[in-house]
Amino acid sequence: MLNFLVRKDVRKILKRKDSDAGERGRALEDLRAALFNEFRSSEGAKRQQQQLCGPATALTFNFVIAVGIIFVNKLVLKVVGFQFPIFLTFIHYVVSWFLMAVLNALSILPACPPKSTRLSTLFTLGFVMAFSTGLANVSLKYNSVGFYQMSKIAVTPSIVLAEFLLYNKRVSFSKVLALTVVSFGVAVATVTDLQFHLFGACVALAWIIPSAVNKILWSSLQQQENWTALALMWKTTPITLFFLVALIPWLDPPGALSFNWNFNNTLAILMSAILGFLLQWSGALALGATSAVTHVVLGQFKTCVILLGNYYLFSSNPGKTSISGAFTAIAGMSIYTYLNLKQQSSKAPRQASSLPKSKLSKENGSIHEGNYGSESV
Repeated sequence: MLNFLVRKDVRKILKRKDSDAGERGRALEDLRAALFNEFRSSEGAKRQQQQLCGPATALTFNFVIAVGIIFVNKLVLKVVGFQFPIFLTFIHYVVSWFLMAVLNALSILPACPPKSTRLSTLFTLGFVMAFSTGLANVSLKYNSVGFYQMSKIAVTPSIVLAEFLLYNKRVSFSKVLALTVVSFGVAVATVTDLQFHLFGACVALAWIIPSAVNKILWSSLQQQENWTALALMWKTTPITLFFLVALIPWLDPPGALSFNWNFNNTLAILMSAILGFLLQWSGALALGATSAVTHVVLGQFKTCVILLGNYYLFSSNPGKTSISGAFTAIAGMSIYTYLNLKQQSSKAPRQASSLPKSKLSKENGSIHEGNYGSESV
């Protein structure tokens, strides 16, 4: 009798332990599912990107990396003597693809959105990425910095026109005036460094359209189709590499493989490639958080800061005309930023009031597309 009671108590304890273990196992599975939905699903990854990289963070990240890569690329092209701009771009994208492959193998790379984007759109983005990045480096090789910045001014009206034609996206008159002041200031700031080269001018002209389309697609795909920056980079980088290989024989001089690949030279090129990955990622984050026009304005702000920094920190004297132009451009950028912040603050109450309606539409299964075309920049 005593043995029977002891065995019965033991069975109860074992059952209770099995029940506790089962509950802990279910809790662990629920935690894993929640973490998967938060980090691996496209919706969760998009939420994380928006929470961690708002407009200010993304623009600051892109600004710091863009300034850093200017000096590293100058070291590679001038000091190291690596005179192959397209091949350098190719190395950048190969390193980027390798780093993303490592993230994908570790299950850290965000998933693609369940609603598939048309293959032609991804193909177009990969195509214009190859041409915009590659031609920009070729333009820097043949043109002066001033002429390069002057050609960048033409990107702003190209983006405004393209977004109006493609998405019916309008720019307010006050923002047009602010962008005009910015363009005028940058033109005045860089006018003292204009050196004309026929082939370089043709390359700069050919670069404008791919650069504008590249920025528009990066911004619209992230904002309207729920792509994250890394997921979109992962999908389009192989296409970009294919077109860069096709561009190398046409725009690069021969002799890249016979270059002196010693340790110091290779280390400098790899440093440039890692910064290239960070530049592409930060640029994609900035375009997803803001707009194509804002990203162009950030690039022009970088030019003015570098010019004024050289003047105040290193006693470089670009002339009173250039300094006045830089301050004028920064004033225009300040007005443009103020108008953007004012527009975002006015949109916030409308979005908050429409939140219950959007939740109800999701529950009923009638999720509508974003109205990208009806917005104003």
